[in-house]
Amino acid sequence: MIAAIDIAIKLLGHAPARWLLVDTGRQRLTLMRGVAPQADWPISTAAAGLDARENSGGTPPGVHRIDRKIGAGADPGVVFVDREPTGEVWDGRPDPRDLILGRILPLAGCQDGVNRGAGVDSLARYIYLHGTNHGHRIGEPCSHGCVRLRPADVIEVFDRVEAGDPVVIV
Repeated sequence: MIAAIDIAIKLLGHAPARWLLVDTGRQRLTLMRGVAPQADWPISTAAAGLDARENSGGTPPGVHRIDRKIGAGADPGVVFVDREPTGEVWDGRPDPRDLILGRILPLAGCQDGVNRGAGVDSLARYIYLHGTNHGHRIGEPCSHGCVRLRPADVIEVFDRVEAGDPVVIV
């Protein structure tokens, strides 16, 4: 984890007061206060690895910020499509669909040509931190680019961050 923190701080240029570190090697999301880890959750990033290109299915690397917070107060099982609640609530039973549940933290890239701009734009690619109905796969890279969390975990993260907070993916 120390190596991932060092890489992230080099990308950021300093350690912000509050930020999120997505460590794809460890499949962990860490809430940071400066250089001190505050909380940690298991995640799943892309099966295709780190890749910001459109249609790559990869998780985009580098510095992002939370664009906004979507889903405050919603049921943990609420299903979202295109960043909007559908009215459906997942009941916890196995479902082969790849559902976006509970809360959404859309990521806006901060690095031109890396994760922002034509062909690599994280926000345009709909890259999020979000809840998933495939909690049994958390800990293995299996998403289509997003950072997946268990529904209870995404709610905890959502409640501890704000729009504009940095998110560094390494």
